[in-house]
Amino acid sequence: MTQLLRVQNFGVSRDGFGAGENQSLERPFGDADPGDVLSWAGATASWPNRTDAGGTRGLDDYFTRDFARNIGAEIMGRNKFGPQRGPWQDHEWQGWWGDEPPFHTPVFVMTHHKRPSFTLSDTTFHFVDGDPATVLDQAREAAQGKDVRLGGGATTIRQFLDADLVDTLHVAVSSVKIGSGSRLWESPDELLDRFHLEVVPSPSGVTHHLFWRR
Repeated sequence: MTQLLRVQNFGVSRDGFGAGENQSLERPFGDADPGDVLSWAGATASWPNRTDAGGTRGLDDYFTRDFARNIGAEIMGRNKFGPQRGPWQDHEWQGWWGDEPPFHTPVFVMTHHKRPSFTLSDTTFHFVDGDPATVLDQAREAAQGKDVRLGGGATTIRQFLDADLVDTLHVAVSSVKIGSGSRLWESPDELLDRFHLEVVPSPSGVTHHLFWRR
């Protein structure tokens, strides 16, 4: 069985940024408003943090539900895990997600500064220093035959794209402009030499870009 490397539900602004500059503990998306790139998913009936019975159905809800389908491991960059840079100063920091992370799989955090693995609920975080192909091999072994999700941020996704390792991408493009920060692309056309692309607008205002290998 082929194990795919999938980008799922990754949000960017209309100028291609997944986050702004000046990320901090108080502002995980830096100068950008997280609602600018995530509000479409948060409004759906299937959003996992929803506390009421409402929420939208339809296309956006389908993608929200599809997030975890056949995923056995996740890869993320250190900037997605937290705001610290350089050697770890605080091992008490265990991510933005609290005691119940949304991953429910092994997670491989790419960093040049290793630290011991730890487990929260059903998610174990491993801190690995390797090139994209090596980290993908580790994640595939941990995924036990299921696919691997490439969670971001934009710089990490770009590294795997440049190494020609990504099989499918779903990118939700919002109508806002961020201007600077962590950029996935200047234009989605940059990927058309290697990927087919289907663009599907949503009533929520985002445009879903679906890429799969040629």
